[in-house]
Amino acid sequence: MLKGKTVVVTGAAGALGSAVCSKAEGYGATVKRLDLAFQETAEHCYAVDLTDAASVSAVLEEISAFDAVFNVAGGFSMGPQVHDGADDEWDHLFAMNVTTLRNMVAVTVPKLLAAGRGKIVNVGALSAREGIGAMGAYCASKSAVMRLTESMSGELRAQGINVNAVLPSIIDTPTNRGDMPDADFSKWVAPQDLANVICFLGSPSADAIHGALIPVRGLS
Repeated sequence: MLKGKTVVVTGAAGALGSAVCSKAEGYGATVKRLDLAFQETAEHCYAVDLTDAASVSAVLEEISAFDAVFNVAGGFSMGPQVHDGADDEWDHLFAMNVTTLRNMVAVTVPKLLAAGRGKIVNVGALSAREGIGAMGAYCASKSAVMRLTESMSGELRAQGINVNAVLPSIIDTPTNRGDMPDADFSKWVAPQDLANVICFLGSPSADAIHGALIPVRGLS
């Protein structure tokens, strides 16, 4: 599916990011892994603060040529309520979910345009299709990712670049299991299954797909 391709994956050290990297490598890709830190130093791992535009630019200069960008980096938390005047959590979620994406595309899109082709896959959220109480900041930030995906697709599809997003429901990660120990984990989305969809969207098989927001909800 991705044989001979070079793929850049952000959030590569996380549960979903690790699954995406493994799947992409299994499909024949060379994977460049970006995250804030890695437990072990390995080839093609780049420690970078994705919220810092200059750092992102420097790392992408090292990586040079690539065929696809999977923007997996992001974050989730409950609260605050919309009327709450506290800005910390709003700023944090927008930095994690929106700023990281904007910094990446600011550097990677010109390179893909120069190549005349490429794939960008973002991660939205099924819950962000509408507002949910005590999740206003998260829903707003992930909604921004989804609208940016559509806007970018409108800007880039005629120039050989596909921009799409997946919209997962609850992903079966250790963190989510710890936060919701009484839930039925079998209904959640396995990271490997979501990774398959991301890899498909980043492959030549998805050449005709532009601006799609694809729900990946498992049985939830």
